[in-house]
Amino acid sequence: MADQQRIAEIFLDERSVVSRSAQVDHERKVAIYDLLEENQFKLMGDFHGPFHLHLSIAENRLIFDVRDTGDKELVRFTQPLSPLRSVVKDYFMVCDSYFKAIKVSSPSQIEAIDMGRRGLHNEGAEILKERLAEKVDIDIDTARRLFTLICVLHIRV
Repeated sequence: MADQQRIAEIFLDERSVVSRSAQVDHERKVAIYDLLEENQFKLMGDFHGPFHLHLSIAENRLIFDVRDTGDKELVRFTQPLSPLRSVVKDYFMVCDSYFKAIKVSSPSQIEAIDMGRRGLHNEGAEILKERLAEKVDIDIDTARRLFTLICVLHIRV
């Protein structure tokens, strides 16, 4: 049963996203692929997976619409984005610096920026994991991939 407590499919509400860079699109694809390959997603209560997860952002809230594999809604919950706002903002700034650095900087400079980027990514994942703890049990790798997808949903240009 434990192997069924997972996300089998994930859907992002990208209606508000006009376009994104090739790097961001690549990050989105990798996060989805990695998430579907291996994740832990155990809903609190009497729910049995695997699950389909629909993620969206509305009114400054992250919306988790969890369904069974037949697409029947099981539970829907929201989380305020405010606890993640500063980490997402800093993460975007560091990612921008990273993508610029890989074109012109030395390997040691790129590595230093990448360490900062990974640190912020881990921080965002930990915040997300803590904030979701009463609704769903996720491991840190699942939280990291979800954080990436939340960042993708934030992009409006």
